[in-house]
Amino acid sequence: MATAEKVLRIAQGELGTKEDPAGSNRVKYNTWYYGREVSGTAYPWCMVFVQWCFARAGAPLPVKTASCGAMMTAAKRAGQWVTGDYRPGDVVIYDFPGGGATDHTGIVERVTKTGVTAIEGNTSRQGSQSNGGEVCRKTRPYRQIVGAVRPLYREEGKPMDNTPSPAHKEGVEWARKQGILTGDASGDLRLTEPVSRQQMCTMLYRFAKKTGHA
Repeated sequence: MATAEKVLRIAQGELGTKEDPAGSNRVKYNTWYYGREVSGTAYPWCMVFVQWCFARAGAPLPVKTASCGAMMTAAKRAGQWVTGDYRPGDVVIYDFPGGGATDHTGIVERVTKTGVTAIEGNTSRQGSQSNGGEVCRKTRPYRQIVGAVRPLYREEGKPMDNTPSPAHKEGVEWARKQGILTGDASGDLRLTEPVSRQQMCTMLYRFAKKTGHA
């Protein structure tokens, strides 16, 4: 599992990236997300930028989506939604005056007394803040924040949880060899952490495929 620091390093490395041509939503993040080059008003990419950064870091998000509203809903269902005590690495969702309920998103870089500084895709230094066509660092007040997704990060320096207890060693080793237990992108099996319903379904599906029942 990746750390918040790794996600932020990736996002910071994208500062200044612009769609081409301006106003087209034609940008590498959309090409990655949709699996083909796209352009036009149907393809805003602020959440797609967030997804790209987290995918590069090997960090999980509650759902793969280009929609801020869908991400908020999934985070609430997963117990990963917060409305205060924001931290670096949180995926903050904004509601700007005159827009929809969930207008824009970014990755929190720093928390201030009055708001947050975040790395955001599809915004601008001046002009449209929710469809501006560039990756920028923005500081915004708390009053514009709906809430934030609290990703499941590994703490910096925390050892991987890959050593089973003697009572479970045989079962863990079997599940690994069969490809049923794979861990996260960093190789952390997270053996002592709770299993979500979707993780359980994935492991059951892998077992069903292995035994010819899927």
